[in-house]
Amino acid sequence: MRLHKEGTVSIILALIVGSILIYIGSLFSEYFIVQLILDLGAVYIIWMVVYFFRNPDRRFNAVDGNVYSPVDGKVVAIEKVFVDEYLNEERIQVSVFMSPFNVHINWTPIAGVVKYFKYHPGKFLVAWHPKSSTLNERTTYVVEHKNGKSVLFRQIAGALARRIVHYSKEGDTLTDCEEFGFIKFGSRVDVFLPLDSVVKVKIDEKVSGRTSVLAEL
Repeated sequence: MRLHKEGTVSIILALIVGSILIYIGSLFSEYFIVQLILDLGAVYIIWMVVYFFRNPDRRFNAVDGNVYSPVDGKVVAIEKVFVDEYLNEERIQVSVFMSPFNVHINWTPIAGVVKYFKYHPGKFLVAWHPKSSTLNERTTYVVEHKNGKSVLFRQIAGALARRIVHYSKEGDTLTDCEEFGFIKFGSRVDVFLPLDSVVKVKIDEKVSGRTSVLAEL
């Protein structure tokens, strides 16, 4: 199993904490239950952090005009909304919520040129809260496809996600399903589609980043 580069510091810290717990457990060797609990706690912490930062070898065959899920998770919203940032028009919003057990790598939903990028500091409401899309810490991207249509998408921090990582900037040309960021420890990504898009997912449907088709432009 490959590990993502964003997990380096967290994994080192988990190993340090785990080692400390195992050492403390060794001081209570005459109390088998105490030592066992501390040893199991150390193993669990290390395993959870390593599992969170896994980087799956996920192959894909992108079809031009498809909008792919940028993340693993569950579809929690499909609705028509007015986007007052950059676009200033109505769009179809498709939101995918990631639990701490999902892969948290972020992939571009479409190929194209980054026409707009902005980082917004903000709150840390739970990621499924309706206001998290506009009040939480987040980044906003607008990518224009070669057919002239654009897709706006946002990385949104949650109650546990306290760090959003982004690799792309305005003016960059992104390929299909290219890695553009990472969100740590539970969060959500919103995708805002043109009104004439054909949505291919349903509420509560589980999707996989880089492979599941959210819509057709």
